[in-house]
Amino acid sequence: MNKLFTAALLLVACLPLSAQKKSVAQPKKALTAEAFAIWKEIPYKAISPDGGVVAFTINPQDGDGKVVFYHLKTNAQDSVRRAAEINLTADSRYAVFKIKPPLQQVKELRRQKKKKEDLPKDSLGVYSFASRKTEKIAEVRSYKIPEKVGGWIAYQLEPKKDVKPKPEDKKPDEKPKTLPDTLKKKEVKPKPVKKNNDTNGYTLKLKRLADGKEFSFGFVKEYALAKYGQGLLLTTTGNDSSMKAGVYWFDLKEEKLTALLEGKSKQKFKNLSINEDGTQVAFVVDLDTTKAPLRYPKLYSWKTGEPKAGILADETSASLPAKWIVSEHSTPYFSKDGTKLYLGVNPQPVVQDTTLLPEEIVSVEIWSARDSVLYTQQNKQLEATRKQAFAAVVHLQDKKLVVLANKDIPTIAVADEGNANIVLATSDINYRWSDFYDPSGFSDAYVLNLSNGARQPVISKVKGNPNLSAKAKYVYWFNLEDTTWYSYSVATQKTVALTKSLKTSFADEENDTPDYSPAYGILGWTANDAALLVYDRYDIWSLDPENKIAPVNITKLGRQQKLVFRYIRLDPEERFIDPAKELLLSAFNEDTKQSGYYKLSLKDNKLTKLLMSDHRYAVTTKAKNADKLIFTRENFREFPDVWTSDVNLTASSTKKLSDANPQMKQYKWGTVEIVDWVSLDNVPLKGLLYKPDNFDASKKYPMIVYYYEKNSDGIHTYVAPEPLRSSVNRSMYVSNDYIIFVPDIVYRIGYPGQSAYNCIMPGVTKLLSLGFVDEKNVGLQGHSWGGYQTAYLVTRTNFFKAAEAGAVVSNMVSAYGGIRWETGLSRMFQYEHSQSRLGATLWEKPLLYVENSPIFFADKIETPLLLLHNDADGHVPWYQGIEMYMALRRLNKPAWMLNYNGEPHWPVKRENRIDFQIRMGQFFDHYLKGAPMPEWMRKGIPAVEKGINKGYSTK
Repeated sequence: MNKLFTAALLLVACLPLSAQKKSVAQPKKALTAEAFAIWKEIPYKAISPDGGVVAFTINPQDGDGKVVFYHLKTNAQDSVRRAAEINLTADSRYAVFKIKPPLQQVKELRRQKKKKEDLPKDSLGVYSFASRKTEKIAEVRSYKIPEKVGGWIAYQLEPKKDVKPKPEDKKPDEKPKTLPDTLKKKEVKPKPVKKNNDTNGYTLKLKRLADGKEFSFGFVKEYALAKYGQGLLLTTTGNDSSMKAGVYWFDLKEEKLTALLEGKSKQKFKNLSINEDGTQVAFVVDLDTTKAPLRYPKLYSWKTGEPKAGILADETSASLPAKWIVSEHSTPYFSKDGTKLYLGVNPQPVVQDTTLLPEEIVSVEIWSARDSVLYTQQNKQLEATRKQAFAAVVHLQDKKLVVLANKDIPTIAVADEGNANIVLATSDINYRWSDFYDPSGFSDAYVLNLSNGARQPVISKVKGNPNLSAKAKYVYWFNLEDTTWYSYSVATQKTVALTKSLKTSFADEENDTPDYSPAYGILGWTANDAALLVYDRYDIWSLDPENKIAPVNITKLGRQQKLVFRYIRLDPEERFIDPAKELLLSAFNEDTKQSGYYKLSLKDNKLTKLLMSDHRYAVTTKAKNADKLIFTRENFREFPDVWTSDVNLTASSTKKLSDANPQMKQYKWGTVEIVDWVSLDNVPLKGLLYKPDNFDASKKYPMIVYYYEKNSDGIHTYVAPEPLRSSVNRSMYVSNDYIIFVPDIVYRIGYPGQSAYNCIMPGVTKLLSLGFVDEKNVGLQGHSWGGYQTAYLVTRTNFFKAAEAGAVVSNMVSAYGGIRWETGLSRMFQYEHSQSRLGATLWEKPLLYVENSPIFFADKIETPLLLLHNDADGHVPWYQGIEMYMALRRLNKPAWMLNYNGEPHWPVKRENRIDFQIRMGQFFDHYLKGAPMPEWMRKGIPAVEKGINKGYSTK
């Protein structure tokens, strides 16, 4: 044995140095925060309409990335650095995109305190699929291309920088010459040169891509290209010579500019709209050039062949209620057939008396207990309320205006792309008062006749969301109270229950909140509103809206095999399901956690398996005019790169196109598997167990338990090394020889904390029995709802060595009466009907609020606790974190709290997220691995050193 070993060494010594290097495998590195800078992501991916080119971006988490153009026939690849806002032209000939300036260059100039206008600007890139060359146009603000055709691009240029004239050279002792008074002329100030800016507009270029021919328009404020490239609609403040202020139409075929409305530069022309065939346009104009607080916008329209645009609606329109006006905040839009124009109208706003001085204005909020909407919500919705528009329609043949919505019935839904002669009107106005504690709410629904605005009641006080079918023959809804799908025939005015007789549930079977179970949703309507296709937990059902044909389970085997089928909409413009086409379905097996694709024929309900594997598939996209797909495939050990295949996902056509993170093979990673156990409430549960590479069952590993509701279905999710905002990074921790356990949690109403304990603790016990978890070094980590459970668990057991809890609710009594400041919503609904799951008011069951609040049992805590709670948290009031921190401080417990100033529910700024991950890692390394305590834990960082000394040092 020794001779063989020595001979092997001699053989290696005799090999050339290069061969020795190749034969020695480099040890894999553990992931650290340094990996954040080199890990890439693919935020954009698209395929050209003809299926010939796939475009995708490969970007670092922070820095300059690139777009890759992959030619599928030749496998040729080209890339352009720093590409953003990418669009592929409808003729499959070009890609158009912005090119951002180098990030480091911009940062360096900002450090030099350069003004915004002196920073480098975006360029425009136009990549030709045929020549594989990129044309670049410097200093571009924005661009647009036609949606349905290629050949044209419109773009606005940045303003040219002012060049200051150099002072004339003169001798140091030379004195300025003076003229006698009789020869002096009166100084005439030159007229100021009009400049490109937000007020005046910017230069707009229109370019024909085939031959490069350009057209230029000065001082353009808004612009829009017709969907099929018939023309360009623009507004300008005028260039004082060849073009007056106003609205213009440029015919792309005739290359002719037509003035639709000419006015003054201080008049406002906005909200441009073009109909489907490019023969009609509409826009809103404010002709008042004064600063009057009350404005009177006017809706103009123009049709091909007319000399000028004319007023279609304004405050004098007879059909408008008294003191109502056209909305300046709503963009009008045409029905697809061009016979109707939808617009927004609103009552004249209440305006401030401008003669009052600031000290003369009384600023007081009056909170009434009978306000239909909480004052805090009103404040958050203030700008939206000021800009609220109510739907109206103009019948273009006779110019008849019909107001459809008002303050009592504010919501309108059109159907059949606006072509239908009815709309659906819904209102929750009569029921809004109770929304602050019961978010499911009620609503009323009506069918409105577009000819005269007549209303026909459909349903009153329903817990559901009525909608119109694709061709507007039916109104349909899911009633939360009886978990039944309903349809209402517009023609017969009859309502039928579609699923009441079925034993199958179409509502969430696993709902464990004290509220109604939501529906699984709908797939859509088939052609001519023949059938409504809906989901149960697993399968797809076909429902006859007249209920003359019994409901049919068209996928059948979903429930039998625990397969969840869902439709993948490959055509984003699809309005209904064509029964002659085959449908592509996603499939997920609840037992094995495999996912993939099936094909469904609606002709005979034949279901064909295409692909199932231990992966997660997503972002499935089809080429518009070719049978080519792109998608992403991932699992815990595989980054979600871009793949392509034919529509049947045959193995021979499936190919990986990107390799965003080849450096992954240099790092230690891990594995993930399903763990099964039974809760203390005798409920079978699953969880995810992440183990390090080269796992050795004979060793003892420190373990961190992370949780948030249920996670086991996400077993095949890739976790990139990135600074997550609120949780341990599973890839990072297993790379550093931790075990991560992610248990599913189910809840009993009224006992959320106890439920978490009953699910988590037996799962931990199960893992301890396997022998590879170091029972003396187990930690907890959770955020928000998971943070609450962390705080609760450490009041119930001292088993855990350390715990991190983010955005905790420590006191359900005080939190119940609090406000979610990001939305202005009351927090009461969370406890009575939602995630906090108490199912009662504070006065009905006060003991539940106390028993589930960690603050009242903080004296039991022995586990060192790291808290994260930011002072701008709009979900959980940060005083909840303060209450917990102060309790632990008063009780002399080991505790720290991180507060990232100005940050919301989690750290958002990248540097803050990196900082949080470093501190949390140091915290767990100290307690679970025995690493030295860092300075910020040992001594703290005083306020005067905030932002200066990070305190990471362990010396």
